[in-house]
Amino acid sequence: MKRFSAGLVVSLLALTLYGQDGNENNTLLWKISGNGLEKPSYLFGTIHMLCADDAVLSPNMKKAIHNCDEVYFEVDMDNLFEMFGVMGKMKMRGDTTLHDLLSPADYKKVKDYFENKGSMLPFSMLETYKPIIAASTLEEGSLPCDNTVMMEQVIMEEAKQYEKKIRGLETMAYQASVLDSIPYKLQAEQLVDYIDKNNKGEKDDKEMKDMFEAYKSQDLKKLEKLMVETDAGMAGFVDIMLYHRNRNWVNKLKTLLPQKSLLIAVGAGHLPGEKGVINLLRKEGYSVTPVENRMIKTKEI
Repeated sequence: MKRFSAGLVVSLLALTLYGQDGNENNTLLWKISGNGLEKPSYLFGTIHMLCADDAVLSPNMKKAIHNCDEVYFEVDMDNLFEMFGVMGKMKMRGDTTLHDLLSPADYKKVKDYFENKGSMLPFSMLETYKPIIAASTLEEGSLPCDNTVMMEQVIMEEAKQYEKKIRGLETMAYQASVLDSIPYKLQAEQLVDYIDKNNKGEKDDKEMKDMFEAYKSQDLKKLEKLMVETDAGMAGFVDIMLYHRNRNWVNKLKTLLPQKSLLIAVGAGHLPGEKGVINLLRKEGYSVTPVENRMIKTKEI
């Protein structure tokens, strides 16, 4: 059984990639124009975490941030009040805990794993969270580096240099509530499966590595393929977690785009495909074209 977190957490909390090959369509930066817009806006693909050394903005990305009027993320990353308020929404409904969802043996296995591995949050708190959120805290170990960073933070720091307003396409509370659509028991079983593989030394990082390789090469076609190749148990919820939110965002953007020039940075998994944001914007009459996004990384000598 494949891990759900590699494919689906990317769709919820994501950040960016960095290189670009010779295919001009291999990019995470796209220009939105036409359909009566006076000024273009830009769409950028992101992923939840990446190595700090790879958190580099391309010259064209910096230019897009500089020239835009406002920056939109999936949620308002600059709203500390909302960020603190959403903590309660991460919990399962009805005072449910992992203890209620798992057998005594599986519960002990999960509890021991978190306590031995160590976590920013105590297990007594994590066991009340939706299991997919608890599992996402384990994914940082999949990256080949000690220091990780959120690309949204990098984008925000660049935007604040020019006093750009930061806004969100949806609220954090709504984003957390989406996970209630996936049965808690299924989420818990996937968490146990992930831990079993780790305990047996069978941890399969291939899926995650393939995802990051797709990000680095900015290959949206490959990314789409990896996103839909999820375990059958979770595939039925992709419409709720991905496509329904895409439609909501595009409906909101139809109102926002004529008013101001925006830099829109959302999870890269939301961009490609028939039901992706790029295609949905095109169906609404906008021209969405690739922009070179080659990063220039420098090293001290």
